[in-house]
Amino acid sequence: MFTGIVEELGRVAAIQELPDNAIRLTIQGPLVLSDASLGDSICVNGVCLTVAVQDGDTFTADVMSETINRTTIGDLVSGSQVNLERPVTLATRLGGHLVQGHVDAVGKVSARVHSENWDVVTITPPADLLKYIVEKGSITIDGTSLTVSAVDEVTFSVSLIPSTLDKTTLGTRQIGDRVNLEVDVLAKYVEKLVAMR
Repeated sequence: MFTGIVEELGRVAAIQELPDNAIRLTIQGPLVLSDASLGDSICVNGVCLTVAVQDGDTFTADVMSETINRTTIGDLVSGSQVNLERPVTLATRLGGHLVQGHVDAVGKVSARVHSENWDVVTITPPADLLKYIVEKGSITIDGTSLTVSAVDEVTFSVSLIPSTLDKTTLGTRQIGDRVNLEVDVLAKYVEKLVAMR
């Protein structure tokens, strides 16, 4: 479990292609590795990955085809920046919202408006995901916990403060870029419970 508060901008150090459309992804991230052990989870652009190898300030994770097909992990190349976050502990402040690191879908940046003090980024998600996205609700984009500022029949928008622009990959996302989306898990549980009645 994570909070969506990105701790560090890491960098892809290497990608090794494996059979069955799998990869071994090596990422440089000294902060998130400062207290990590083999088998620990690290959120990489919103995807929960397991530390399989740790070597100095890099870790390697095995990524299977299911993850590659459902996320933007397959879009990464050597040198790509990635948002990194360690899992929550019982002593951690919950600064964002509950984030599982289980990407629901990939959306696309459809508009970006720059302002002196913030940027408004509009995302087009798959149509079936929009029912879980509400104005002033929580959304995770590439592992970053954000508040939805607007929703219409096709898109939703978030407003990014300077800190988010500087300390996450969202500062450099452009129109047409694909992003990982995770909706608030509570909405999905409520939907299922209501449907069962």
